[in-house]
Amino acid sequence: MNDVETKILNDLKIDAVLNSLIEETSKLNLKQSDYLKLMNALMDVSLMKKEDNNSGNRVEDYTKIKKVNLPLVGDRVKIRLFKNDFELVKKWLKDDIGKWFLLSSSHSSDKTIDQLVNNDKNILGIITLLDNTPIGMMGFLDCDEVNHKAEMRKLIGETEHRGKGYAKEATSLWIKYGFGNLGLKKVYIHTIENSIRNITINRELGFEIEGVLRKECFVEGNYYDILRMSLIIE
Repeated sequence: MNDVETKILNDLKIDAVLNSLIEETSKLNLKQSDYLKLMNALMDVSLMKKEDNNSGNRVEDYTKIKKVNLPLVGDRVKIRLFKNDFELVKKWLKDDIGKWFLLSSSHSSDKTIDQLVNNDKNILGIITLLDNTPIGMMGFLDCDEVNHKAEMRKLIGETEHRGKGYAKEATSLWIKYGFGNLGLKKVYIHTIENSIRNITINRELGFEIEGVLRKECFVEGNYYDILRMSLIIE
């Protein structure tokens, strides 16, 4: 990649993060002094991140991942493959957060859970606690065996378990399954609602911003940008 291409990519990344910041902070009625504090905080985080990188605190090296066993087991969650979980998943997809799991990245029409499950190119997993209580789902959609890539989606369906770090741990387990068992070389994500929290989680797992598709989807009377992020192993 030459200097011009690098600059364009960096500008896209900055625009994506800036749009997210504007969208999130506009809800908080911040004063000018608050924005100055935010700028200083971003500088502090940037400096700490640089120090972490210099000390060797980097994201996991996915090139060393081997085949893993099912169910996938982490410190706090497990993932098993989708079985007869139709009614459970239908319940999860009803709220404002769950509905985005079904939204297609290529157009703005909703798929049904039946279409999602019956598509041979999709692989779905159910996230559970260690006691096997189901709390959400992971998915690899449109698995491309020729180009070794797939779109990843995640959802913590049980509202009381959101915001507790389960999604990040489940995503890490699911990535290892995709690279180690499915032979994927690239996993990508489409974030329809620009969310600082989602972007941060994805970056911590090694995803990088590829670009922003502006006003890509028209859903329920509103236009939404699509942020695309990807994780690639060589």
